[in-house]
Amino acid sequence: MNDLTKVDFDKAARALSYETRAFIDGKFVNALSGKTFATINPATGKELGQIAECDAADVELAVAAARRAFESGSWSRAEPRHRKQVLLKLADLMEQHGEELALLESLDNGKAISDARSVDVPDSIATLRWHAEMADKIFDQVQPTGFDQVGMIVREAIGVVGAVLPWNFPIFVAIWKLAPALAGGNSVVVKPAELTSLTLLRIAQLAAEAGIPDGVLNVLPGMGETAGQAIGRHMDVDCVSFTGSGEVGRYFLKYSAESNLKRVVLELGGKSPAIVLDDVTDLQGIADQVAAGFLFNKGENCSAGSRLIIDRKVKDQFLDVLLPTVESWKVGDPLDPETQIGAMVEEAHMNKVLGYIDGAAGDGFKPLLAGGRTLEETGGFFVKPAVFDGVPNDATLAREEVFGPVLAVIPVDGVDEAVKVANDTPYGLASALYTDDLHRAHRVAKSIRAGTVSVNCFSEGDFASPFGGFKQSGFGGRDKGVAAHDQYLETKTIWIQTR
Repeated sequence: MNDLTKVDFDKAARALSYETRAFIDGKFVNALSGKTFATINPATGKELGQIAECDAADVELAVAAARRAFESGSWSRAEPRHRKQVLLKLADLMEQHGEELALLESLDNGKAISDARSVDVPDSIATLRWHAEMADKIFDQVQPTGFDQVGMIVREAIGVVGAVLPWNFPIFVAIWKLAPALAGGNSVVVKPAELTSLTLLRIAQLAAEAGIPDGVLNVLPGMGETAGQAIGRHMDVDCVSFTGSGEVGRYFLKYSAESNLKRVVLELGGKSPAIVLDDVTDLQGIADQVAAGFLFNKGENCSAGSRLIIDRKVKDQFLDVLLPTVESWKVGDPLDPETQIGAMVEEAHMNKVLGYIDGAAGDGFKPLLAGGRTLEETGGFFVKPAVFDGVPNDATLAREEVFGPVLAVIPVDGVDEAVKVANDTPYGLASALYTDDLHRAHRVAKSIRAGTVSVNCFSEGDFASPFGGFKQSGFGGRDKGVAAHDQYLETKTIWIQTR
């Protein structure tokens, strides 16, 4: 199916039908208020459908259903191997419907269909399978004791998990949270971002078909200030996992403190450095990685390498290679398989990104690529890549998360200054280092204050690699890897006195 064309995808898009209702206790239902909101195709500016707008009343229903399911033991007390088999069946169903899921992801988010098909959907399926396999492979412990005692250290499902998702990777981040939470036996109430609800509603259908019991998975579209806040404040939600901005993440800590002290796991923003040292030789290879680092997913990526920290000795030579590489990335219709940069997720966000570009130009930074809006005639929200040279690390463009295809070039003198500048940020989610010197690679990687350091590539690792940040980029846990299971489990000591 790799030979599909834009004509094929356009035809498939016209044939799609969308589930727009909430999924509560195994059924699709309208919001209790009857309210809906529009979901927009970012590539055209046109409405795709009206989505159920859930609020606190719907959250109350969903949490009650999730708690009943948890206490019934239909999922929480099922054998781990059973949960594994059901989740593996869900992964198989997602694979069978992979083209549909990729199309929903592209239409709702504006991302390139080529990325949705080759990255988002297949990697999400692989992640689900990996966590499903962990369900019967996380062992408890028996404590060394005296002859007349037995000490067991066991881990049990935490209970009802709330998950509040971002709009940049709707299916990806959903599976990052749902897979370990469900594998551990929890019930889940999940709120997709209001801009991108369609994919997760389809997954809810597939989850029911796979055999996940009623009430174990609930999907509530809605607004952050209503449905999201209600999940955060609910007294019967035991854990909330949130991915999004630092501003909103702080609210969930406040909600926890003001309610039941529920566990809170936050994966927040980033302003990741791409560090190029003066010993590099493969300039084109590095240019390809740096370009991908800030252009992938339109730059709407919390780990985007949006700060190019480069030694002055190689800066001009490297930029001569980087700029044409960036210009070669095609901005266009997300349903065109040749497109690499789709549409910004919504008009307001496009205008925010354009504001950063205008601000950088107004601050006098040298525009190597001017960026700006493009393809306006489509009605969509498209932005061309922008690259600014000579940006000081204390400038707005170097401090704030743009979340668009914009790169700040920050010249430095030597490796020590590069490390200092890289760490001079309130964030610490990810970073990339480019060097031909193995000793430098180890030393600098250990010196960078970030949750992920990739060397000679732009990467977040794979589904077995923990993902999360230092400093203001994260709190309370990690997505992906074995560590992701820990945050959805409670540790219990069972001490038995024998006769």
